Amino acid sequence: MAFVDLKTDYAGEKPRIFNLALITGLFTVLTAGFYRFWMKTRMRRYYWSAIRPGGIPLEYVGTPTEKLLGFFTAVVFLAFYIGIVNLILMFFSFSLFKGNAPAYIVSVIGLTPMIFFAQYRARRYVLARTRWRGIRFGLEPGVAGFVWRSMLHWGLTVVTLGLYWPVKTYWLEKYRVDRTYYGDHRMHQGGSWKLLVKPMIHVYLAILASVAIGVLTYVTADPRYSPLGTLAFGWFVFGLAHWKAQSFKALTETKTLGDVRLRTAPRTGRVIGIYAGGWAAMIGIFLGASIALGAVVAAILAAMGPEVLTNLEEGNFGALPRALPILFGVMVYFGYFVFWSVLKETFISLPMAKHFAEVTEIVNPEALRAVRQRARDEFAEAEGFADALPLGDAF
Repeated sequence: MAFVDLKTDYAGEKPRIFNLALITGLFTVLTAGFYRFWMKTRMRRYYWSAIRPGGIPLEYVGTPTEKLLGFFTAVVFLAFYIGIVNLILMFFSFSLFKGNAPAYIVSVIGLTPMIFFAQYRARRYVLARTRWRGIRFGLEPGVAGFVWRSMLHWGLTVVTLGLYWPVKTYWLEKYRVDRTYYGDHRMHQGGSWKLLVKPMIHVYLAILASVAIGVLTYVTADPRYSPLGTLAFGWFVFGLAHWKAQSFKALTETKTLGDVRLRTAPRTGRVIGIYAGGWAAMIGIFLGASIALGAVVAAILAAMGPEVLTNLEEGNFGALPRALPILFGVMVYFGYFVFWSVLKETFISLPMAKHFAEVTEIVNPEALRAVRQRARDEFAEAEGFADALPLGDAF
């Protein structure tokens, strides 16, 4: 293979992801969630294959049966953990404190390490089932270190009311990247947490401005200051988009694989445009679909005869078939979540993936010639813990 300019192409299309998300979402609902493992596998394969560094697509080779068996394994373990441990906690809680509140608090705190455990194991599985040029990625064991580091950094983030967020983000990413392999070559996360402070400045200032406006409005009892809160909120939204784009750039450009590195240039304006346009399209289509559904319902009721409409106006629903309101409610309830998720994949997730992929390229790709294949990592529980907690909804 001749390495030249390894820019990244993106082949994802909105109509295809719309159809795929809609069909797999409906199957998941009709099978009471059982199909979700097949849905996730098909969606990942599409997203992975759409990302093409140097014109060569990524491959996702995970299977739905791995995920299903892993889910059952995790459920058995968590059932024992939650059942037995919570029973013991309840016993001591009622014995020592005459109530169950302490038991619930300790139970939630005790479950937190399981969340970080699940996140690391899920990332190991996804990387182990991802290939490019036929060569596997991988993440070496290290879940214990990730769990205690996550507990520490998240605790400091909570205590500092979010000020510690850039530091937490950098060190947890560094821990994972420094244990990540492409073939037999280890990756390295360079840079410093200080690189992430500047992208976060707008978020900090927007929050500070919101607090100042709130205090000023309260102290002066003058409502004329309230509209300034809208400006602060807009600043906050801009800050989040700026953080998403620039933190990605800072972390990506300091990742290396031997002599290979990455270059990227995501744009804050483009991120804002994707979210603004995406949400506008989603709300517009959703409202249009709701109006159309209302028209269909009205037509059905009209076809059932004028006596039905008279009874409905009088608050008498007895004229309707008993199963109709229940069936309609179930369809609307599940249809809401499925259709909203489909629109989100189509108008936000796919355009965002497209933008970040297309602005990223591989620098010094000749060094990739030295990379050799790595052994296949086996996983007894796949992403089971992430799915069971549940943390497995993200691709």
